[in-house]
Amino acid sequence: MSTLYGVFRSRASRPIWLLYELSEAFEHVPVIQAYRLKDAKAADAPFNTASPEFLKVNPIGQIPAWVEGDLTLTESLSITNHIARTRGGELGPKTPAEHALIDQWTLLAVTSIEGPALEIQTITTQGGDKTAEGQAAISICAERLRRPLRRLEAHLALQSYLLGDRFTVADLNLAECLRYAQGHPTLLGEFPAVKAWLERCQSREAFKRMWAARMAEPV
Repeated sequence: MSTLYGVFRSRASRPIWLLYELSEAFEHVPVIQAYRLKDAKAADAPFNTASPEFLKVNPIGQIPAWVEGDLTLTESLSITNHIARTRGGELGPKTPAEHALIDQWTLLAVTSIEGPALEIQTITTQGGDKTAEGQAAISICAERLRRPLRRLEAHLALQSYLLGDRFTVADLNLAECLRYAQGHPTLLGEFPAVKAWLERCQSREAFKRMWAARMAEPV
């Protein structure tokens, strides 16, 4: 059985969501981020990203990590794409063209969406949105997101999902990166097709199962 290392409150949420979609059995080892150990709620988590045992799995000390026989993957979206390709069924690529499209949307998620979206979430959750400096930084991030969101809006205005009418790992990957920007009060409202698509993705039972487990985990 393959093993996934990482807690729900991390990018491990991405492969966990996919594995729930597929009803795929896996061993889950809840490795916590070392920086969180200063939190009293996490103080009883000896297996963390700085643990010598985990550094043997991923020497860079980050989660998630996926171990499948002799194969070890340590980037969340490489994990999801591999799982989808090897046992994804309807969620994976069916043709070389679909394979390329999944790679395209995954790379767009990483290069154009995740960075500014994550910065919006970080500023907001730390209360920086209540300061003038924080608001200015959020505005810059939102502007960086508008260009890829305009592209997505035009694309999703014509179809339900990124590859047509079928939910695939491409949707999961991009939805998980864009999720960070949902704390912005108005940005997604500017792109109704994108907003509706994200809500469709997050209405799936596998996402709701993952999210419930994430919310139950200590902050």
